[in-house]
Amino acid sequence: MASKKAGGTAKNLRDSNPKYLGTKLSAGQNAQPGSIIIRQRGTVILAGKNVKVGRDHTLFALKKGVVEFTTKRKTGFNGKSVKKKVVNVITK
Repeated sequence: MASKKAGGTAKNLRDSNPKYLGTKLSAGQNAQPGSIIIRQRGTVILAGKNVKVGRDHTLFALKKGVVEFTTKRKTGFNGKSVKKKVVNVITK
C-alpha cells in the first residue's frame, strides 16, 4: 500500500525558447535602413549616429552605411565614470 497520494509529474521540467540575442552585424559590415545591428536586454550598448533603439532595446540602422563601434565615457548618477560601447552607422 502506498503511504502517500500520487504526486504526478514534476513542475519544473519545462524549458523556454532561445531568444537569439547578441550582435547581428559586426564592425565593417554594411547596414541597410532598418537592419538589426544588436539584440540585447537593457541598454548594454548605446545607440550612436544613424542608429535608433527599439522598444525591446534592439539597435537598428536608420540609414545605409558601414557599422562602427566606439567607446564613450558616461557619468552615472553617483558620479562614477563608466566606459560604454556605442554603435554608429557611418554613411559615405
